Amino acid sequence: MSIWERIGYFVSRVSASARAGAVDVAEALRTIFAGDPELRRRVAFSVAMIALSAKMAKADGVVSQAEIRAFQEIFQIPPKETRNVARLYDLAQADIAGFEAYAARMAGLCGSGHANCGMLEDILDGLFHIAKADGVMHEREGMFLRRIAEIFKIDEAHYQRILARHLDLGDADPYAILGIERGAPFDEVRKHYRKLVASNHPDRLIARGLPQEFIAIATTRLAAINGAYELIEKGLRAV
Repeated sequence: MSIWERIGYFVSRVSASARAGAVDVAEALRTIFAGDPELRRRVAFSVAMIALSAKMAKADGVVSQAEIRAFQEIFQIPPKETRNVARLYDLAQADIAGFEAYAARMAGLCGSGHANCGMLEDILDGLFHIAKADGVMHEREGMFLRRIAEIFKIDEAHYQRILARHLDLGDADPYAILGIERGAPFDEVRKHYRKLVASNHPDRLIARGLPQEFIAIATTRLAAINGAYELIEKGLRAV
């Protein structure tokens, strides 16, 4: 059964009489997938991405076609499951609970509990991918993403690294993208780069719980890491 079929099953089990707010969604995830914590984390990751995307769209006030395309790049949804995903998206948008409530509940379900949790960084990365799709990071989107990072316990250095990855390489600091100090010896840069490539390989991300359907996040991240390394390498060779 694919992750989308699991989500369809989950959505169908959310009681129509419930408010279907953040508390209800979190409790339903715990109950339905109680016997399989790993599956629960995978489904929770997907639910978090969908719900927080809906909350970000509501905070910004506008959903552009570019953002819809970016959403579809991450979520390659089979046609038969589109209705269930749309229902979950609409439930999150309609819920009067703020996005902070969703972020906190989802962090509790699919996060490790530690600062800079890899899976929560993946969610934030996906939200950045959608927010930047129309070529502009709107002020409200920036405030939304920074607050999500705070709730997810993602520190400033990690947040800045994610932010740098989603800027145009012409504007972003390649050292910031790699998370290494400017002026570091090239051997150190290369060693750090190789470590990043290994830790962000799609197989590694799937192993830590990222559903296979969302490898677009890993692909985009690796492209930014590779581009930053190439810029640094070219700059050092030109010296």
